[in-house]
Amino acid sequence: MSNFLRFFHILLIIRKYNLTDFAENHKSFLLKIFCFFLNFPSIKKKTHSSKEQRLRYALEQLGPLFVKFGQVISTRRDILYEELANELTLLQDQVTPFSGKKAIEIIEISFKKKINEIFSNFSETPVASASIAQVHFGTLVNNKTQVAVKVLRPNIIRKIDKDLKLLYSIANLVRLFIPGSERLKPKEVIKEFDDYLHDEVDLLYEAANASKLKRNFAKSSILKIPDMVWDLCSSNVIVMEQVHGIPINKIEELKKAEIDLIELSHEGVEIFFTQVFRDGFFHADMHPGNIFVGKDGKYFGKYIALDFGIVGSLTESDKNYLARNFLAFFRRDYRKVAELHIESGWVPLETQVNSLESAIRTVCEPYFDKPLKEISLAQVLLRLFQASKKFNVIIQPQLVLLQKTLLNVEGLGRQLNPNLDLWVTAKPFLENWMSEQIGFNALRKQVITESENWAVDIPKLPRLGIELIKELKNTSNLQKKNQAKILTFYKKAIKWFIFVFLINISLMSFLVILFFLEIYNSA
Repeated sequence: MSNFLRFFHILLIIRKYNLTDFAENHKSFLLKIFCFFLNFPSIKKKTHSSKEQRLRYALEQLGPLFVKFGQVISTRRDILYEELANELTLLQDQVTPFSGKKAIEIIEISFKKKINEIFSNFSETPVASASIAQVHFGTLVNNKTQVAVKVLRPNIIRKIDKDLKLLYSIANLVRLFIPGSERLKPKEVIKEFDDYLHDEVDLLYEAANASKLKRNFAKSSILKIPDMVWDLCSSNVIVMEQVHGIPINKIEELKKAEIDLIELSHEGVEIFFTQVFRDGFFHADMHPGNIFVGKDGKYFGKYIALDFGIVGSLTESDKNYLARNFLAFFRRDYRKVAELHIESGWVPLETQVNSLESAIRTVCEPYFDKPLKEISLAQVLLRLFQASKKFNVIIQPQLVLLQKTLLNVEGLGRQLNPNLDLWVTAKPFLENWMSEQIGFNALRKQVITESENWAVDIPKLPRLGIELIKELKNTSNLQKKNQAKILTFYKKAIKWFIFVFLINISLMSFLVILFFLEIYNSA
């Protein structure tokens, strides 16, 4: 019954904001009938808002889960048109907070202690409130450290699961009533959202992400990640170092603090490309509410990152593909971009290189008629995704998340520095990264990495060989002829193992000699 009432409430919101406008040009007869009955009696309200804005207002009124859904779907620029995606990115995390007394109750249950046993001071009024959790400030009893306490909204998991079932039902209705909706993959989109949410509602997942990012930037002085107080971290409460700064989009405040905005814009690009290409692990929710700039101490004028519920990760193959594509773009080598698409298996092998090259040139060439500082890497990547649809390219979710993050980085960078030339800033970084992936340096790294496995596996070969021979001799079900063939094969295999082992030993010796020569020359 409650599901029916919730569904009825959603229909009322659709009617209130005239969201049937999204279906006005659709050819589906069933959809037109549905919209007619939903709007009956048909009294169109005059409004100065676009349908995209009205959708945003509707999601805000439907509550935190739908706000989060709008935020996540805004990253899917491969299936949304630009005006809608841009509007959904405006959904903010300023959600009505829940009671501070309820937050204290959740903390006490989580840690099985009274609040005054944990904090000498705790602010019941939250300093920030989002769709999944809210943040309070406090001071630890044991060492007087000032901390931020993030508390999961009460009963959020039950509410999420309940509304997700409803969203899956709506997705099924969309597929049933709207021909051609398969391209939008409604159920797959909801599933992706489902996965994001269930990661985000486990605050330990966020704490672990923060810890990994902090470890990756341990030697960096341009990015601050707050320390986690691991003794006070659980699935629904996490306690971290309290940090203060100026929101990245408060340009006038940054200027008053005499922060170098040009340097800040370049460091933002460096942080992003370091996360993506060096680490393959990046903060994927870089809107202004999550990025601050330090206003004192060691991190004055440097980045402070918060909220690590959504992160992206890339494989070595993803990183290599992206770097080679970006460099090919920089050089306007569209044929290379087309070849990379085919090599990666993203398009069918029978795809004509010339046709794909032509499509990519059509997408990219207009950008190069503009000054470089006006070219958006994120928009180029987006247009490439769109052009690739004609060739049955399956866009990987992690790359769509990357494109959304790159769009955020560009937007923030150009707010700080309108003359930011992302291409010029990024190109040397990509070229240095590529130089480390090919040639002798790459070979040396790969040999050293694999040598850890050799130390374990190579000594086992003689014992494994003897065990295999004994097993073959004791197998009564095998004919002697087959045994002889297998033994012959194994002897050949042993010879190859020995040959490869000797080659590797020689290679390692060569690398060791080079290493000592480098030390000798630098001495």
